[in-house]
Amino acid sequence: MPGNNSSDIKPGQRVKNLSFTDDTLSVDLEDGRTITVPLAWYPRLLSATPAQRANWQIAGGGFGIHWPQIDEDLSTEGLLHGAPAPGTGVGAK
Repeated sequence: MPGNNSSDIKPGQRVKNLSFTDDTLSVDLEDGRTITVPLAWYPRLLSATPAQRANWQIAGGGFGIHWPQIDEDLSTEGLLHGAPAPGTGVGAK
């Protein structure tokens, strides 16, 4: 597909499940890895209610997560690269 850099995306990087603590988001991948990131990286998720966080869908052919009530989308590629939401000021050291 033109414009699709699929060489960086592996089938095992599909989302299997996810969970939250008060401070973190953990995403389980089909290949057995779990990615845990601070909620502070994603202000919409941080300020969402537990019910809004629980209302998620697998998107992007299994390589993304969508929260319809808060209009938030994350990709496994971004999570694996440690990419916080733009404008958060996180990651600049």
